Amino acid sequence: MPRDEKPGSNSKTSGAKVLADMLKGYGVTHVFMVPAVLRTTFAEMERRTSIKRIHTHGEKSAVYMADGYARASGKPGICMAQVIGALNLAAGLRDAWLAHSPVIAFTGGRDPKSKFRKVYQEVDDVPAFEPVTKFNATIDAVERIPDMLRQAFRTAVSGAPGPVHLQFRGNEGQIDLEEAEMEPLCEERFARVPPFRPSPEPGDVSAALRLLEAAERPVIVSGGGVRASGAARELVALAEALGIPVATSLNGKDTIPGIHPLSVGVVGSYSRESANRIVGEADLVCFVGSETGGMTTHFWAVPKIGVPAIQIDIEAEALGRNYPLQAAVCGDAKTTLAMMLKEANRATASRRQPWLQRVAAVNKEWHDKYRAILASDAVPMRPERLCAELTRHVPDDAIVVVDTGHAGMWMGGMYDLRVPTQSYMRSAGHLGWAFPAGLGAKCGAPERPVVVFTGDAGFWYHIGEIETAVRWKINTVTVVNNNGGGNQSKRGFDRVYGGQQTEQARELWTFNKVDFAKVAESMGALGIRVEKPADIAPALLRALKADRPVIIDVVTDIEALAPLAVTA
Repeated sequence: MPRDEKPGSNSKTSGAKVLADMLKGYGVTHVFMVPAVLRTTFAEMERRTSIKRIHTHGEKSAVYMADGYARASGKPGICMAQVIGALNLAAGLRDAWLAHSPVIAFTGGRDPKSKFRKVYQEVDDVPAFEPVTKFNATIDAVERIPDMLRQAFRTAVSGAPGPVHLQFRGNEGQIDLEEAEMEPLCEERFARVPPFRPSPEPGDVSAALRLLEAAERPVIVSGGGVRASGAARELVALAEALGIPVATSLNGKDTIPGIHPLSVGVVGSYSRESANRIVGEADLVCFVGSETGGMTTHFWAVPKIGVPAIQIDIEAEALGRNYPLQAAVCGDAKTTLAMMLKEANRATASRRQPWLQRVAAVNKEWHDKYRAILASDAVPMRPERLCAELTRHVPDDAIVVVDTGHAGMWMGGMYDLRVPTQSYMRSAGHLGWAFPAGLGAKCGAPERPVVVFTGDAGFWYHIGEIETAVRWKINTVTVVNNNGGGNQSKRGFDRVYGGQQTEQARELWTFNKVDFAKVAESMGALGIRVEKPADIAPALLRALKADRPVIIDVVTDIEALAPLAVTA
C-alpha cells in the first residue's frame, strides 16, 4: 500500500499502483513477459516492490517460465503479453492446464471505443483462453482490478490448481493508468497451493482402508495431486505401514524415491517396465491424486478397466471418470492419507509378504535387464548411461526439470530420485517446455540447484532464452541429449515408409549436427561438450559450481530408442 495512504481512505490511486502492491502482497517475486504490456505497472514494481520483470524472447517462453516458477514454489506464476502476443500465451497455457499448475496470465485487450473498426492488431483473444483456464475474464473498469486479481489468485490455487487469464482494457493494458477509489487488499490464504485442505467423509476413508487391508496384491498409483498437496511423506508412510508397492505417474515421480524398496517406478506410457507389470498384476489399484488419464494408464490398459479400484481426489468430478470404483474418497491428499495412516491396521501387512517378494523380484528383473546398458561405455553414448549418471550425481536438494518426448521416456524410466528432498517436474505434453520452465523454477526456488534434461529437438524451440538466462543471471544447468534428431519419431516414419529406414524418412526427423556448447558460449553462458560417458560426472560437477547458466551438450547415439511401454 502506498506510504501516503491509510487503510480505508477515499483518496484515488492508479490501477498500476494497486496492481504492483497486490502482486507484492501475494508474494510474487518475478513476472515473465514480452513487452509492451502494463508499462506503468512495471515502473511501479520497480519503485515500490522490486519484483523482477523478466523480459523473454517469446510469449510461450514467458508462460513456461511462469509455469516452472509455480511448480517449484507452490505460488502462482505470473506471465504477461500485449494484445498481439495474447494467443501465444494461450498456446503456452496448455501445459499448465494439463499439469494443474497455477499460472496467471495478464494480457492487453480491445477497447470498447474501437471494437470492430479494424484497429491495428485487433483480435478477440478471450475465447482462445477458455479451454485452457479455470477463470477467463476481462477488466474493463479500473476499480475492478482489486477484486478481479483476488479472484484470479483464489481460483488458480484452489481445488485442483490451474491457469487463469485476465485481459486488461487497452492493447497494452493502459487501463492501469486510470485512477479510482480502491485499496490493494490481498487474501494471504490464496498466495500458494493449497489454500484449504478439505477433509473427506470418515466413512469413505474407512471403506477405502478396509479394501486395502483386505487385498492380497494391492498397488498405489501416486499422481500429481500428491505432489501438489505435499503429501509424499504420508503416502510413503501408509505404503510402509500396510506393505503396499507404489507406482507413480510422471507428475508424481518425486512422491517416492525411486530407490525405495516399495517403489516400482513410473507407470503408463512413458514408464518403467516393472511398474506396468506390477500394476497389471494387482488385485486392487488405489489411485491417489491421479486423473487416471491416458498417459498414466497407457490408454487404460495398465490397469485394465474393470480391475477393483479406489480413487482419492480433491475434485469430486474426477472420481470414477475412467475406472469403476469400489471406494471413492473426495478430499485433500495429505489430509486423507493422514487419516488413513492413523486408522490403518498394520498387522494386515503380513498377508502381503508374498506380494512384496514378487515386487522385489520384478524390480530385480528390471535392474538385471538394464544394468549393462545403464553402465555402458559406448561412444556415441547411450542415453541410459546419461540418466544413470544423473541419478548418481544430481544434488540431494535439486529440482530436475524434464521435457516430453524421448526426454520424458528416458528420464521417466531410467532416472531415479535418491532422496525425498529431490524434486521432479516434467512437461505435460509440450516439447520445448523444459528449458524455459527450468529458468522459472530457479526464479521460484533460487536457493536450490536446477538441472534441466532435454533433447536437441526440445532445446531448439526456445534456444534464444540462453540470452535471457545470462542477462538475468538465472543459473540453471541444462543437459542436452544431443543426437542430431527427434528420434522419438523414428519408429513412426519407418513404419509409414514400409518398415525401411530410407533417406526420405530420416530427413523428416533429423537435424544438422550443432555444438550447443559453442552456441551457449557465444551468448555468455558456460558451454561444456561431453562425448565420453566418463566425462559426464565431472561436467556436471563443474556446471553446478559455475556462477552463470550452463549448457552441457552430451553427444548420444541417434539409433538409441527408449523402450516402449509393456502391457503384460
